[in-house]
Amino acid sequence: MAELWMPLMMVALLFAGILSGYPVALVLGGVSTLFLLLSDLPLAFTNLMLTRIYANALSNWLYVAIPMFILMGLLLERTGLAWDAFRVSERLLHRLPGHLSLTVLFVGGLLAATTGVVGASVVLLSVLALPRMLDAGYSARASSGLISASGTLAILMPPSVMLIILASLVAVPVGQLFRAALVPSGLLILLYTLYSLVGAWWKARQAGMLGPAPGAHDPGDSGPWRDALALSPFLVLIPLVLGAIITGVATPTEASGIGVLAVLLFAWLTGKARSADVLGAAREAAIATAMIMLLVITATCFSLIFKGVGGDRLILAALGLLGAGDWSVILLILLLVFLLGFFLDWLEISLILMPIFVPIVGQLDLGNGLAGGALMVWFAVLFAINLQTSFLTPPFGISLFYLKGAMGDRVATVDIYRGVIPFIAMQLLVLLLILLFPAVLFL
Repeated sequence: MAELWMPLMMVALLFAGILSGYPVALVLGGVSTLFLLLSDLPLAFTNLMLTRIYANALSNWLYVAIPMFILMGLLLERTGLAWDAFRVSERLLHRLPGHLSLTVLFVGGLLAATTGVVGASVVLLSVLALPRMLDAGYSARASSGLISASGTLAILMPPSVMLIILASLVAVPVGQLFRAALVPSGLLILLYTLYSLVGAWWKARQAGMLGPAPGAHDPGDSGPWRDALALSPFLVLIPLVLGAIITGVATPTEASGIGVLAVLLFAWLTGKARSADVLGAAREAAIATAMIMLLVITATCFSLIFKGVGGDRLILAALGLLGAGDWSVILLILLLVFLLGFFLDWLEISLILMPIFVPIVGQLDLGNGLAGGALMVWFAVLFAINLQTSFLTPPFGISLFYLKGAMGDRVATVDIYRGVIPFIAMQLLVLLLILLFPAVLFL
């Protein structure tokens, strides 16, 4: 086992650097450079690394869709189109029990199905819905949990940026992965809705539950034509973008560009296309894309050097010591991803672990009728559901930071942490269902 000290040191330095608060991309790049110099890898390995960077990142046309989807989400927020949809949805649902919670779920689903950007969804729902829910008698705990979970739907529901990256890492068509991810996304929305309705009907007046009596707040009537106009951007974007990708009519890159053009057109038609908002959204999208691509490049270097110094042998040896069978390997991977989600971001987990685990999973015989591309799609969906919990698990759940940052002292951190617990449990339930019944992804 003496030859395995180097991959162990790589992992130790990586986590030490990340937990120190240093930028993750720079940590990955620094650790990779250090161990490339310390190892006895041949000079040709450097050429291989450069080739892998070019093939995995710089020439991957799939990644062109990432800035477009980020820009689409930011434009919906900056131009006020998402606010109009929230206002109309609240008016249409205001007579139902727990109407504000249902509105948050509905608008969260619309944003998720059109943008795939968690930050924009959580911040927008926090600003629009949380003050109204607190004023209407909803508890801070349940309101925070619902808004965080609804905004986090954007990371799992197509056209998710995470699914685009996972599709590239496991080498499956994006449309096929999008189609499979619709099943757990729909199950989560169903569970969240049932939870909201039960809370509204049975425990509306109890502390910590979801809501006041139906009709407690009437946002007024704006007319059917204005309602249709407010919802039309989402009703057009979902089949135009998501439908085109799933059916194979357009690639993600083409569909994302059409989606941005459609949002700009709607904003212009409604008089909301201000140049300052559009330029600000474009600037933020460029910055976010640069951060993602830097992580992709440095994570590619880290994974390749980790394997080069014996990291894959280290993992296989660890699994052998644990006596892990094929199903045990899957369960151990999911457990590791869940635990890492308490401390790391989804992008870091994906880019570091996926290149290591994909070859291992591809060799498993699980006896569930899946092999080849179908096995990889199932594993990617399990990985994605598991990563979704990382947005909600304290202490570093990114959705919790988005909500706290948007609301400040209006809601306590402990209320946010307690509020997300039921939704984490529902996500794990969906993970278990997909694990036990993989065939539902391919119906």
